[in-house]
Amino acid sequence: MPALATGAGPEPGLYELLAALPSQLQPHVSRPEDNTFLQDMFGERSLHSLFKIHEQLQLYEESKPVPVLDSAAALAHELSEELEGKSANGEIKELLQLLAKPHVKSLLSVHDTVAQKSYDPILPPLPDDIDDDEDSVKIIRLVKNKEPLGATIRRDEHTGAIVVARIMRGGAADRSGLIHEGDELKEVNGIPVDDKKPEEIIRILAQSQGAITFKVIPSVKEEEPTKEPKVFMKALFDYEPKEDKVIPCKEAGLAFKRGAILQIMSQDDATWWQAKHEEEANPRAGLIPSKQFQERRFSMRGPVATLPLQRTSSRRSAGFRRSFRLSRRDKKTNKSMYECKKSEIYDMADVPTYEEVTPYRRASGAKHRLVVLVGPSGVGLNELKRKLLISDPQHFSVTIPHTSRTKKNQESDGVEYHFISKHLFETDIHNNKFIEYGEYKGNYYGTSLDSVRSILSKNKVCLLDVQPHIIKLLRTGEFKPFVVLVKPPAIERLRESRQNAKIISGKDNKGSAKPFTEEDFQEMVTAAQTLEAQHSHLFEKVIVNEDLLTAFGELRAALRKVEMETHWIPVSWTHS
Repeated sequence: MPALATGAGPEPGLYELLAALPSQLQPHVSRPEDNTFLQDMFGERSLHSLFKIHEQLQLYEESKPVPVLDSAAALAHELSEELEGKSANGEIKELLQLLAKPHVKSLLSVHDTVAQKSYDPILPPLPDDIDDDEDSVKIIRLVKNKEPLGATIRRDEHTGAIVVARIMRGGAADRSGLIHEGDELKEVNGIPVDDKKPEEIIRILAQSQGAITFKVIPSVKEEEPTKEPKVFMKALFDYEPKEDKVIPCKEAGLAFKRGAILQIMSQDDATWWQAKHEEEANPRAGLIPSKQFQERRFSMRGPVATLPLQRTSSRRSAGFRRSFRLSRRDKKTNKSMYECKKSEIYDMADVPTYEEVTPYRRASGAKHRLVVLVGPSGVGLNELKRKLLISDPQHFSVTIPHTSRTKKNQESDGVEYHFISKHLFETDIHNNKFIEYGEYKGNYYGTSLDSVRSILSKNKVCLLDVQPHIIKLLRTGEFKPFVVLVKPPAIERLRESRQNAKIISGKDNKGSAKPFTEEDFQEMVTAAQTLEAQHSHLFEKVIVNEDLLTAFGELRAALRKVEMETHWIPVSWTHS
């Protein structure tokens, strides 16, 4: 850089250098556009302002200013008292009114606080009766605001002492770093607690205002807090601590609803975890039952009497996908349709409490998540799938079933069905290649896993409807299923919306079409209630099909959101 011509006098600042720089550089610039660029860049007003601010800050730092006095508020008060006795002319009155204004008083008070660097709260003096020889005792003062202290206490079963049971992460006690789990509590605000119940001590703390003084004997071992990795759990049940009879402290409990994402702050206690809602900025944690404890409580309630998940009726609304479900009449002469690696009893043994989850967003070009629709017969699953296919046939697709029956003249392999031999079908069954399958009049029908993989490999969204116990087989990192429950509205609305609708009876959609009956409506509502009661922890979206167009719009929007936005999936899917 060329040297700048400077005369005698003070060394120029950065701002002056900046202003002179374009003219100094001009002889060295050959192209006009380069000169224009430099003029525009160094002539930018915001850049000049930035350098001016920089120079002012440098001057401030070099001068190291100190306050003239640190008692401006007291001086103003003394001045007001002095002027009160003087002759009341206009200027004195105006000054007295100015000094009496709350905003001026506050400004002077803040000035004094900053000048004195006195930012800590004012605490009461230490008690006079402290035993100097009692070196193992700590006197702790915490300033209490509206939030709880964030600590629970219990009576030690062996010693009878009142000890700190847990410190709630992010609470006032935790942030102070002065109280630890295992500390023995001797006094609260000068009141001995040896002879008091934990409930009585909690009442004393609740009634205390301002600073609270604790006299404690520190626990033998005070470990440094370790930085734990973030753990997130999806709640699979509703929880209200006020209704929990065994929670150590109802006030410390954290309420949540099924589907809530909880950040687990501590799992040190095997019975009671500390957690907070993932979306909340408040760092204070609350108590929730641990996974093991809640599973034990659920299992102790015993088996729940359940209704049939779905009457295996093939009387369904006409659709493009052949149903494998048998009618009640067919069941008299044919063996059961569904055979599955995991039975319904096995599924119910999996007590839903929490599932560890992690944020997930589909990468560009990655396979789509499998979309699984679940619902009772007649609720409109086929209609919703058809509307999705029509809306974007290049984006959505459905599987083509396999069968061992003979191909008919008007049928084409790979269109209505994949036609394979009975021997090959049985071999594939043995090798667990089918999601679901059944036998009807001596012929097998089924949906294969490879048919789903084929659609996903083409960068399409695969639409599948299955019985709910099949979902457990699909919940893997390979398919990452997005499960939607479609349920009917109230029976009154069902009667209105299904006035002209008909359902198909018989296999291969060749039976007669019949109107819905009152029994069909009742079965549909009851089956949906049972589905939701037993399997709600598997559903990521619930849609009420009151109106087909509205339900389709809701489903389409949900699928678009899944494809484009970040959402939560089980951690186990990322390891598959």
